[in-house]
Amino acid sequence: MKNVQQDIQTGVFQHVYLLYGEEHFLRQWYKQKLLTALNPDGDTMNVASYEGKNIEVGSLIDLAETLPFFAERRILVIEDSGFFKNKCDLLADYLKEIPDYLYLIFSEEQVDKRSRMYKAAANAGRVVSFSTQDEKTLMQWIAGIFSKEGKGITRSDMELFLSKTGSDMGNIHQEAEKLLCYTMGRDKITSQDIEAVCVTQITNKIFDMVRAVTEKNQKRALDLYEDLLALKEPPMRILYLLARQFRHLMQTREMLEEGKGQQEISKTLGVPGFAARNYVNCVKRYRVGELRQAVEDFTDAEEDVKTGRLGDTLSVELLIVKYSR
Repeated sequence: MKNVQQDIQTGVFQHVYLLYGEEHFLRQWYKQKLLTALNPDGDTMNVASYEGKNIEVGSLIDLAETLPFFAERRILVIEDSGFFKNKCDLLADYLKEIPDYLYLIFSEEQVDKRSRMYKAAANAGRVVSFSTQDEKTLMQWIAGIFSKEGKGITRSDMELFLSKTGSDMGNIHQEAEKLLCYTMGRDKITSQDIEAVCVTQITNKIFDMVRAVTEKNQKRALDLYEDLLALKEPPMRILYLLARQFRHLMQTREMLEEGKGQQEISKTLGVPGFAARNYVNCVKRYRVGELRQAVEDFTDAEEDVKTGRLGDTLSVELLIVKYSR
């Protein structure tokens, strides 16, 4: 990312940029920054965008070979093409000798680093990965958004905010904008503000349900399940997410017994530090054997639903009742 920022600041650009990774918001932000820097006058005649898996490579190359009209650059933006996962030898060969006037910006969620396209892009320009950001980076970014508007927030309230938004930067930005509007005229964002306007993501609602189960709060666990069903969340997806949460709990318990700390648990599970702390607090009520049995029960429940022995809605309810009893 620093290299791309430097290119934008100096105005010295590579002819190929491959931006990839699951952090969509950050990837799109850098794509737009590059496009604006390469095309400061907003020229539309020499800029073209392609998107999707059905891009005709021959037509793309034909346009790439067309000299820009009364301009120094022709810019092509190619998004979610699949070129970096599937075979695309024609374009990979073309990247070896790019015309001086041509600039290509690729934006992909997934790539295969062994592919010819990936290697060709790396040789011809810059390849930048945009993975899910860690807790520290996200907190610094959020604090910057709030600080710019003259708003303060405590660390504990920041953790509450992230527990609702998840780590997706697009969703974080959207919820932060809502908070800024809601707290207009005030210089501090509080937990009450966050609870009032921020929407809890489905995966975090699932964890709230798991926490209710571990606390043996059966009524709250079932109420949360009803809320998820009311939001048209499919029972099988709820079952999958519940199974994943209990698998994380089991892994947390095993790592604790191995003497591993919260930071290592966070890194192994790929979750923010406050989420790992929540797991640690939850597993205190369980032995490893109980959690292994829970994971096995969730697997069996999925099999029962697929084979028609049990309805999907009922199967999840029975598991919630069993483990919150």
